[in-house]
Amino acid sequence: MNKRPLQILFGFILLSLLAYTVWASRQQPVTDWGGLVNRPDNWWTIATLIDAYYAFLTFYVWVLWKEPRWGRRVAWFLAIVLLGNLAMSGYILMQLKRLRTGDGMAELLARRNGVA
Repeated sequence: MNKRPLQILFGFILLSLLAYTVWASRQQPVTDWGGLVNRPDNWWTIATLIDAYYAFLTFYVWVLWKEPRWGRRVAWFLAIVLLGNLAMSGYILMQLKRLRTGDGMAELLARRNGVA
């Protein structure tokens, strides 16, 4: 496995989210956040959306590895981006259903689908 692309991806996520959080903090203290209704409040709403979509992307990296077929990979990507935690919870439930008696977390997390 080539870990370099993952290091680049997650390094980017870490640095860009940190940079936006610092920038948003300078625009408005997080304790003053009130949602989308007031002009300065949108900085923290945007930060929250960025954080959520980075989490979706992080989860999708695992799905990308688990799913060997590109059709399923694309379908799950769209589901995760459009439905967020609804799709992610559904995916986890499907993976849990596939576990055999006696399987543990290692099999849940590390066994690829469709590979014996």
